[in-house]
Amino acid sequence: MITVSNVSLHFSDRKLFDNVNLKFTPGNCYGVIGANGAGKSTFLKILSGAIQPTTGDIILDPNERLAVLNQNHYGFEDYQVLDTVIMGHKRLYEIMDEKNALYAKTDFTEADGIRAGELEGEFAELDGWEAESDAANLLQGLGISEELHYKKMEDLLEPQKVKVLLSQALFGKPDVLLLDEPTNGLDKESIEWLSEFLINFPNTVIVVSHDRHFLNTVCTHMCDVDFGKIKFYVGNYDFWMQSSQLAAKLAGDQNSKKEEQIKELQEFIARFSANASKSKQATSRKKTLDKITLDDIQPSSRKYPFVGFTPEREIGNDLLIVANLSKTIDGVKILDNISFALNKNDKVAFTSRKDIATTTLFRILMGEMEADSGSFKWGVTTSRSYLPKDHTSEFPDKNVNILEWLRQFAGKEEDDNTFLRSFLGRMLFSGEDVMKKVSVLSGGEKVRIILSKMMLSKANVLVLDDPTNHLDLESITALNDGMIAFKGALLFTSHDYEFINTTANRIIELTPNGVVDRMETTYEVFLEDKDVQKRIDALYSQEA
Repeated sequence: MITVSNVSLHFSDRKLFDNVNLKFTPGNCYGVIGANGAGKSTFLKILSGAIQPTTGDIILDPNERLAVLNQNHYGFEDYQVLDTVIMGHKRLYEIMDEKNALYAKTDFTEADGIRAGELEGEFAELDGWEAESDAANLLQGLGISEELHYKKMEDLLEPQKVKVLLSQALFGKPDVLLLDEPTNGLDKESIEWLSEFLINFPNTVIVVSHDRHFLNTVCTHMCDVDFGKIKFYVGNYDFWMQSSQLAAKLAGDQNSKKEEQIKELQEFIARFSANASKSKQATSRKKTLDKITLDDIQPSSRKYPFVGFTPEREIGNDLLIVANLSKTIDGVKILDNISFALNKNDKVAFTSRKDIATTTLFRILMGEMEADSGSFKWGVTTSRSYLPKDHTSEFPDKNVNILEWLRQFAGKEEDDNTFLRSFLGRMLFSGEDVMKKVSVLSGGEKVRIILSKMMLSKANVLVLDDPTNHLDLESITALNDGMIAFKGALLFTSHDYEFINTTANRIIELTPNGVVDRMETTYEVFLEDKDVQKRIDALYSQEA
């Protein structure tokens, strides 16, 4: 258990947190949510002791151990992979290090023998004899094969280092586990493994994540950082969001009686519980949800941008035909004989175990890169708008402000300051924000103004390469809703399970040896289809 007592954090110009009092208890997983800049990661650093609060205390029992996901991917370059994982339990690693040094001595004394005995006793108490096998199991669960366990960290690729550092945080069953964006850089198999691990983890987990499916799967509570306060809410992310919307509706309905409001709340909880998964977390959550009263739910002050795409014309019968596209970059085959045909109502999620494959395909289709061989043809009635993964080319003039940048994409009837300011206001750029230079914008702000440009384009085909990257949960939700409502065609990539599952009606997996194409299916069905997954595995194994 970890307790937050009267914690405040003040900077010279503002209060980030003010008089926060919370108690995180074992058996629960708390998802920390809040708008960009609200202080989610800072709060985790306060809990870990990396940042000292202005006032108040973080109280952890001296016999309990806290583990943190290390964000420095290059901090252990000289260490073996297995040792790096075991370092997650600092005291255990210190004992192993001291033991090895003692036994390596040529002049081993009686005092050394006594000390070695003390260390061996403590080593056994900390399950030291199982340390290497436990570390190996964590690594293999996250897809780090046994032949890599004794290599140095410097020999690993960055995605592999991410998994090793996650194993390090999980190692040794810490009493309190702090995870800041643990799914970043993980493949879907590793995210599934981590989700299952956390569902069955008996101690306290506190996690910051922009992955809604992950939060919905593992969390028993949400911890909302909003206006300097931090509050607990029972349930996962979807329950928090839907219940806060219900609270706002009830608060605005002055004619609704208390009894009617209570009935609406009870009906909402019953619907939500019925739709929840049968996981251990969901079962535990339901018992608490049934105890919620009307006073427990509150409207959120969180602001959502408005994302709505309106195509100027319908697409005809032909959307896109791709025939035998191949591309090699720096001697590595990225696309090999890729062929497919898209229909006018398709909303296609392109997936691959290598992001460069989907990005390369999109760049070719949008004319930014030429294929080595093969061809593609867009339908004559299509108009396309593109959100690239690398936004650099979108902002050649770093000194232009947001308003002027967007003006160049406006039509004659839209080339008006009042219209453009109003348009940007809906994307959460209000007042003088529109005069900010594009050079100082965050990644999320850049994505929001590119989305503004795409809305002004009135295109009937949208091509989006990992659009959820850099966005906060509110912007992801708004974009998700906008893409679901869009009446044109979509080609997109994403690592957000919920985003793909709720938007796509077709999945195309790009492998090194062709495509696996599934129409009229959801992402969930695609992933759970064992025959499809075996075929995908076979196509990837041919490369090896």
